[in-house]
Amino acid sequence: MGIAASDVIPLSQARATLSDLAEQVRAGSEKIITKNGESYVALIDAGRLDYYHQLERERIHLLLISEASKGLDDVSAGRVKDARASLQAIKRRRAKTGA
Repeated sequence: MGIAASDVIPLSQARATLSDLAEQVRAGSEKIITKNGESYVALIDAGRLDYYHQLERERIHLLLISEASKGLDDVSAGRVKDARASLQAIKRRRAKTGA
């Protein structure tokens, strides 16, 4: 669903017509509120916001699964390093640079 020009509202107009805008959003519309001609905030239905948050969590989970799969592939291929030795090397480098 795209945003139509009529869904872009200046902040001053949004203040004056917030109840009407809220009803339009509850009916399925989304509004972009501008300030000084630039996008400022969006007005969306609370249920849709929950849905967007759920999608973001699912995306994060898929990314984690993908990274875990890559890690398992590295282990299977023998591309591994000893964790303690790697941490000690990092600590030595930081000590030398003062970080």
